[in-house]
Amino acid sequence: MKTTKVFIVMMSLLLLALMSCGKNKASAEGELVNFPSWWNTQPEEAYVCTYGMATKVSQTASMDAAKANAMLEAAQYVETEVKGMIKNYEEEAGVFDPQVLALSQKVVKAVTAAKFSGMIPGRTETRKVTEYGGQRFTTYIQMKIPKTEVRKNLYNNIVNEEALYNQFKASQAFEELEYSTQKN
Repeated sequence: MKTTKVFIVMMSLLLLALMSCGKNKASAEGELVNFPSWWNTQPEEAYVCTYGMATKVSQTASMDAAKANAMLEAAQYVETEVKGMIKNYEEEAGVFDPQVLALSQKVVKAVTAAKFSGMIPGRTETRKVTEYGGQRFTTYIQMKIPKTEVRKNLYNNIVNEEALYNQFKASQAFEELEYSTQKN
């Protein structure tokens, strides 16, 4: 009985050792997907460019879905950028008040949810592809948001929140934000 248990334990350890020493055959197979050369670039200083892609049965549907995906990316990008700006202002103004921190999160959400006037499509490319045994259309689109719009939305939301405004108005970074919204 004791020999059988030892034998089973030894075989189990041997199997584990063999499995761990085997080659890792998990490798990516398939065709490399090529994106347009302009994909994920930030070619213009005055705009934030975001990108969307979609594959649909009709060309119009693929364009609409790609645009929606680019706008979703825009909202995420703007939220990240605005959070960074707010954090910078909070650090400069020496803000550690929980109420002000909560208000700044409210401003970030408001700016992210804002509709940016002046958002325009940049480059667009649609390709015919064969998927699921039929023809489909894949659209790649670049959307451009004027950076001035992001700054204006942030500035207006800070000014509308009196507690934030009082904390940030002494901040050099807030003065720069105010200046950049005034000159455009």
